[in-house]
Order: sequence, then C-alpha cells, then structure tokens
Amino acid sequence: MATSTAPAWHSAYPQPRNETPNAMTRRAVLGWLQDGQKPGVDFLLIDLRRTDHEGGTIRGSLNLPAQSLYHSLPTLLSLCQTAGIKSVIFYCGSSRGRGTRAAGWFQDLLDDTKTEGIQSAILLDGVKGWVRAGEEYTSLMDGYDPKPWSEGK
Repeated sequence: MATSTAPAWHSAYPQPRNETPNAMTRRAVLGWLQDGQKPGVDFLLIDLRRTDHEGGTIRGSLNLPAQSLYHSLPTLLSLCQTAGIKSVIFYCGSSRGRGTRAAGWFQDLLDDTKTEGIQSAILLDGVKGWVRAGEEYTSLMDGYDPKPWSEGK
C-alpha cells in the first residue's frame, strides 16, 4: 500500500511566529451574538474549513479556507481597518491546526505593520466545541444539520 508523501498544505507558507494566539471562548462569542453585535460589523468570524464544513457554520461567518488564506491577509487587514473591526476570530473544526496557524499569521501581520486596536484570536475548541455545547449554540448556526455531527465529524 502506497503512502502519500505530499507535503502538508501549510508547508508552502512560513510558520507563524505566534504559535499560541489569543483565544475567545464560545461563551464570549455567544454573548456578542445574543447582545446584538453583528459579525461583519462589530467583529469577524472566519471559518477556515474548505471541504469539511458539512453540518453548518456559525451564523455570520466568512468562509476563507486556510489553504488559500495567507496571501489574502493584507486585504483582510485593510478591510478590518476600513470597517473599524476590532476582533477577528478564526476557527476550524477544533481550532488547533488551521485556526491556530491563521490567527498566528494574522497576528504576525498586525505586529509587522505595527497595527494596534485589532485583536487576532481563535475560537477555543472550534466549531466542534460550538456544536457540542448544545442547542443554545446550534440555534445560531447557518445550515445546521445534526447528522454529520452525530457521525463523528
């Protein structure tokens, strides 16, 4: 049986200097949503999943797959500055791989450009943690389908 020796998708990009980005709890993000703060206006939620997003996404998230995100970060920063966005929260399934890497890259960009007033963070435990937290959370998902989550997604 042959094994794949293809390099990981992220090997084409530099390792983030910040490998332990800030983290937002799902309770904090839920509070923002319940208090009427609007994703895309008051903060950004970035869903980094490319092909593994069956089962839904957190309401108001932008889908910017991690595999093509790196070169778009300066544009993302420009959009945040223009719109007055103060927090950018990245997530994937668990926020331990793609989420951590993307938040680290964005923080590196913030540091390199000496940008203040914008926070780069991961959603602690990612979308899987969001779903596991129950109906209070899943009710705030677009396209929520419990089947993929019950199948061990």
